Order: sequence, then structure tokens, then C-alpha cells
Amino acid sequence: MIFSRDIYINQLTQKKQNGMIKIITGLRRCGKSYLLFKLFYEKLISQGVSESHIIKIPLDDLEYAELRDKISLYKFIKSKITEKKLYYCLLDEIQLVDGFEEVLNSLLHIPNIDVYVTGSNSRFLVKDVITEFRGRGDEIRMYPLSFKEFYESRKDDFVSAWTDYYTYGGLPLVAGMKTHKEKSDYLSSLFSKVYLTDVIDRYNIRNKKEFEDLLDVTASSIGAFTNPVKIQNTFRTKEKSSITNKTITSYLNYLEDAFLIQTVERFDIKGRKYIGANKKYYFTDSGLRNARLNFRQIEEPHIMENIIYNELKMRGYNVDVGIVEYNTKDKEGKTKKIQLECDFVANLGNEKIYIQSALDISSEKKKTQEENSLLRINDSFKKIIIQKEKVIPHYDDNGIYIICLEDFLTGDEL
Repeated sequence: MIFSRDIYINQLTQKKQNGMIKIITGLRRCGKSYLLFKLFYEKLISQGVSESHIIKIPLDDLEYAELRDKISLYKFIKSKITEKKLYYCLLDEIQLVDGFEEVLNSLLHIPNIDVYVTGSNSRFLVKDVITEFRGRGDEIRMYPLSFKEFYESRKDDFVSAWTDYYTYGGLPLVAGMKTHKEKSDYLSSLFSKVYLTDVIDRYNIRNKKEFEDLLDVTASSIGAFTNPVKIQNTFRTKEKSSITNKTITSYLNYLEDAFLIQTVERFDIKGRKYIGANKKYYFTDSGLRNARLNFRQIEEPHIMENIIYNELKMRGYNVDVGIVEYNTKDKEGKTKKIQLECDFVANLGNEKIYIQSALDISSEKKKTQEENSLLRINDSFKKIIIQKEKVIPHYDDNGIYIICLEDFLTGDEL
């Protein structure tokens, strides 16, 4: 099954010859190597670049094992540059080279070479590399398939595709599998044998059970506010564990560094500031999240919210959870503060959008609940409710834009 991954090809094309190392990051098995060595390579050829001016080195291939030495790799690349015309250097699994930062920094001094690299997450983190390059590394963050990419490869209806997508996620290899057993077995094995091993080995985690218990708690509570202190109290009450909130914070950071989860901050919309320690955690791929829980907690409203978050990130938005506070009086006339939540505050340049995710707003009561926070935001930026049920996109009487999930996920803009 072939996926064009146009959003990433466009990013790579736009960043050509910008004087920086292009670093493709993302969850393992999301298609980074295929993007670089197949799709981007073919794009360069279609633009008239000669094959002799594209240096492709898959460092995980035994044929190139000798180039895992930094001096040998650098000399090999230099030997391929025989003209003043521009060369493109594509390096896959660069972390296999001990001291690869020196190689890449040295390549930056060659005026007629444009360098693109990928690496596995266990020993290759974009923050490490960009720190080393001192601002000369340019990240292209890659995600599993978007729903649109996934849907365009199928021949069935939206409901069937959506059910498959929120259950098994968007890893390209999974998208080509047919049966529940094939998909679930692959995802479960991948999680335990690749992702967990990556993190545990990289950070030398000794208490594996404690770490995996935290992972289960995080997977069970996607879209819910929490913080390390709350999680610590849960562990002490239910597991009789002595784990500290400092260790929990470290574990969560490890999972985020491996691109398994993403952290979302709380933002006070009226006060225009970030507030408190409570955060939300979303999984980069819903299939991996579900596999971790043995497909026992597939709550569509929470997973829909998670997928909308991922979609916004893929489109380039910075995303927070919005908090709207206002004062009211109780029956005794005492003033009390009420907090309402806006699912997402999405920012892209000077564009800002407030978004609510709603499985169903067919009744007036449910619609009022979803609109409540949006109507208390006193600015002119666009306010949207994304509902699952099919509806013609429209503005309601309160000026809120209503769009169905299918149109949001398969469209290019809001």
C-alpha cells in the first residue's frame, strides 16, 4: 500500500538548500525512511536532479556497515562530491554512527551539499541534535498517517474507515493489514518489543513494572487533567508504591521524547497565561494506545478528542487546552468562581481558533454544554464545534461554526 505523504514532501521541498541539516523525527515505524529514501528521492529525480548527485546511505544496511565509523562516513561522502554542482545527501539511521554530530557539523562546511537525516528515537533525539548544531538543525516532525491519508487508501465508507482508524491507528504497515488479530498482535508486539525497549534501554530504567504501570495510567486517562503529584497519590493508594513525583515526571518526559505521548498545557484564555501544574496527555497513535490496554478501553469520545489534537498538530498548529473562568453567585448570594474548559486553543501565526470536540450535540442540552465555554470567550477569533454526526457546515445563531468530523478530517482547512 502506497501513501504519498504530501504534507512532509512539501515541507522537505520548502526547506531545500536552507543551509541547515534537515532532521526528520517522529514515532518509530511512522514512515521516516520511506519518506526520505523513496518519496523524497523520487521527488528530487522528478525535479531534474541527477542520480549521481543524490548520495543515499541506509546505515542500517549491512552493505554500509563500514560507514558507521564517523571518519569513514565523512570521507565516503566527500569522495562522492566531484563537481561544484549541488549534491543531496540522505542519511538513514544516523544514530548508528558513533559521533555522528561531528560528521553532520563537518558537512555543514561544504557549500554544495544539502543534508537530510533520520534516526531512531532510542538514541537520537531532536533536542540533542539541534543543541549540538546550535540553531543549524531544522526539524521536520512526522506523524503516523492522518485520517485523510488513511481514508484515501480505502474503498469503504467513512464510518467503517473511522472505526478502523480510531481502533488501530495510522501506522502505515497496520493500514495494510486485514484482520483484527493481525493488527492487534502487531501493535502489541511493536509496543513491547520496540517502543518500551527503546525507552527502558536508553534511560536504564530499573523498575520496569513501575514504569509500565505509569504507562497504563497515562493510556487510561487520555484527555483528562492530571499531574505527577496526583499520579503519585494514586500509586501510593492503589499500588502501595513509593514512587516519587520526580520519577513520574522523568518517566513522562521519556515517553514524550520517544514520541509516544504529547503534553498539552492549560491556558487561561481571559488572563492570557498558562496556569497550574495540571496537564493533559495524548497518544501520538491511537492504535498503540489501545494495544497497550489490550483494546479494553476504546472510549470513542476521548479517542476522537485525541485524534483531533493530532490532526491539528499535523497541520502545524500550536495547541493548548483553554480554561475560561467567570464568577457567579450561589443560592446564599456568595460569589464563587467557575471554570469551563475549551478543548483546544489552536494557534498558527496570527490565526487563533477555539475548538470543542463533541460526539453528539443532537439535543439542546448537549449543544448548550458544548457552547457554554465558547460563548464566554470575549474575542473575535473563530469558534468551532466538531461533531461526529454528519452535518452541513454552518454557523449557528450564536456565531459558532458547526462542522462534522468527516469534513474536518478530510478537508485541508477549517
